[in-house]
Amino acid sequence: MQIKRLVGLNIVDDDMYQSYRDAMMPILKSYGGNFEYDFKILEVLKSKTNDPINRVFLISFLDKDSMNLFFVDKKYLKVKQKYFEKSVTHMTQIAIY
Repeated sequence: MQIKRLVGLNIVDDDMYQSYRDAMMPILKSYGGNFEYDFKILEVLKSKTNDPINRVFLISFLDKDSMNLFFVDKKYLKVKQKYFEKSVTHMTQIAIY
């Protein structure tokens, strides 16, 4: 059964974050993952967290196992450490379904 995650981020380096996206996409695709929506946010009107959010996206996977395997993949973790951790200060999981 397909699984979807709605995530909010606070990105502080757009170029570095784009490098992250470029590097992780082949790995994501290999697990059947895909970005369905992706938005840059100028203003958050209501939030359950005090963490800032300036980007919201919906990422989907074929199933929960594929999602879990992607997030522990050694190649993905290397990309995440190199780019994501330097470009994002906060991550908020808004929903998973």
